Amino acid sequence: MKIAVIGTGYVGLVTGTCFADSGVTVTCIDNDKEKIRQLKNGVIPIYEPGLESMIKSNFGKKRLFFSSDIAEGIKDAEIVFIAVGTPSESDGSADLTNVLSAAREIGRSMTDDIVIVIKSTVPVGTSKKARKVIQEELDRRKADVSFDMASNPEFLKEGAAIEDFQRPERIVIGVDNEKTGKIMKKLYMTFVLNNHPIYFMDIASAEITKYAANAMLATRISFINEIANLCDLLGADINNVRKGIGSDSRIGNKFLYPGPGYGGSCFPKDVKAIIKTAHENGYELNVIKAVEKANEYQKNVIFNKISAFFNNKLKDRVFGIWGLSFKPRTNDIRESPSIYLIEKLLENGAVVKAYDPAAMAETKKRLGNRIIYASDQYEALRGADAMALMTEWSEFRLPNFNTIANLMNAKVIFDGRNIYDPAELKKRGFVYFGIGRG
Repeated sequence: MKIAVIGTGYVGLVTGTCFADSGVTVTCIDNDKEKIRQLKNGVIPIYEPGLESMIKSNFGKKRLFFSSDIAEGIKDAEIVFIAVGTPSESDGSADLTNVLSAAREIGRSMTDDIVIVIKSTVPVGTSKKARKVIQEELDRRKADVSFDMASNPEFLKEGAAIEDFQRPERIVIGVDNEKTGKIMKKLYMTFVLNNHPIYFMDIASAEITKYAANAMLATRISFINEIANLCDLLGADINNVRKGIGSDSRIGNKFLYPGPGYGGSCFPKDVKAIIKTAHENGYELNVIKAVEKANEYQKNVIFNKISAFFNNKLKDRVFGIWGLSFKPRTNDIRESPSIYLIEKLLENGAVVKAYDPAAMAETKKRLGNRIIYASDQYEALRGADAMALMTEWSEFRLPNFNTIANLMNAKVIFDGRNIYDPAELKKRGFVYFGIGRG
């Protein structure tokens, strides 16, 4: 089977590479010619564990190809995936410019019957819009070819994307006819043999499933963050509360870890998009609107603790920041709580020294020379008045606190991920602030 994937961002690159690794011939397409050139030379634009070696292996075995030409890339393909970005508009709605542009190019270029699958996260009705623009181009060319649409939302966690793709908890596919369903099932046959479930449904239901899933996860995060903030006021420990409620099978213990707010490329924009979609259809998602409001508050929690401790006098104070990406095992800093905190510290005249195992280059693109980039985690603390742990990378979990104490001007730690033991740090002479630790 031969397929094409339009878009070589996070979703498109992982999707194309994993299908190639299952034996499918895949062409990944992007209009960024420099990016395609780099991919052909083995330069990977994103950090995802295991992805680089998998790309090089399948490229070498001639199962994975890269092109900047849609007409060339989709030639002879049975299925074409659209996996381009859908960033937020100023009003919170999803920007479909890239999706519809890709659809239009497909309509201008296709010469054979194909299935066009939208992999991007899109509002309900996007497949209908894409179908319309494709058909307009076919009619303009008087081309006698047909196509079917499908929706196949992704559920990839950054940092574990390959595992998620190859061993998915579920595969959701929206179709409007049996023939398309059979073609998609053939593509995913490798995963079906491993007993991973495929849920076939109508296209509208598939489109909203991704938004509903992310909104639910965001809700759990905002809920536990609010309970953690209450614990701070009442002298309770959120870790005990989390275990107590998580043991209830109706609740479960996943996504019940308090922190400085959710970030990344999905939750913030998808929460906004589903709120906007409901509003456009005359309905208000009051719970999800509250989730977004709670997260906006939570992004300030660590800064507020820092500001209170230093009596709002942050000018020229030095802060060592551990972690820049929005989560471990990725270099993605989009909507990162750490970047948000750094911006607030800089606004108040503080000096910031930071370290991250993977996201230093991306951060420098964003912040330039406004902060000091440390060579390692300990160098970030030399001469610091306080340390803020913002991303729970594995190498930050068991640091040498004696080294830390000797490097810092003052032994103050703001633990944005609750990974350290407050009692142990107190014995070592540190002042410790977590989230919801009483």
